[in-house]
Amino acid sequence: MTVSRVLAAVAMLALAACATPTPTLTSGATPNLTVPPSSASHTPAPASSAPIALPEPGRPYDADDLLDAMRESRRPGGVPPELQDPQIAADLADRLWTFDGEPWDAIAAGGSCGPTICSLELSGGTAAAGREDAWVFAIDRTSGAVEVVTADLHAVPNETAAILDRWARVLDEDGLLEGLLTTAVRWLPPPAADRFRIAYRSGNEEGSCSVDLELDAAAGRIVELIPTDC
Repeated sequence: MTVSRVLAAVAMLALAACATPTPTLTSGATPNLTVPPSSASHTPAPASSAPIALPEPGRPYDADDLLDAMRESRRPGGVPPELQDPQIAADLADRLWTFDGEPWDAIAAGGSCGPTICSLELSGGTAAAGREDAWVFAIDRTSGAVEVVTADLHAVPNETAAILDRWARVLDEDGLLEGLLTTAVRWLPPPAADRFRIAYRSGNEEGSCSVDLELDAAAGRIVELIPTDC
């Protein structure tokens, strides 16, 4: 972690200590990312303050780890033999990041192949997060080239998600998030590892108010906020 990022995190932790306490989540508890808005929810925060000291994302797996996951897959149909290749596994390992650079508790692997392109999903998470990351890759059967198709990354530790949620509400100067429930917190892989996408909803019915935002945790600011039907 860079010195500037650490200093920014220390500044925010001092601010957070004066705000509402961070929710305590016991191990094994059902994930609940909803945090009541702080009484200071309309108070702007310094643009240079970061809400939390974030871990460095990393790529904890090597080719052998991913080959084992593919061979031991319990998904229906498993993983096609043509994907169980050391070079493909090495390319996958080079593209698969985790939130804190540590391995997941377990890897789930599944795949299928068409005439020219194969698809492979690798997913997993940790007990601290309660939700999982899911990476989908496309592999060219002719060249063996590996590309990331989607990275739906929800394995953010519950306590971290709660702090990010509260910080987003502090930065919401217009009060758009007031009364809304937090439904998802996603992290973005490098080079955008300091950014998080948070979804808010007023209910499950069609047409209810929803707000989607992107929070830059290093800068302590909302970089995008999209309200719908609010």
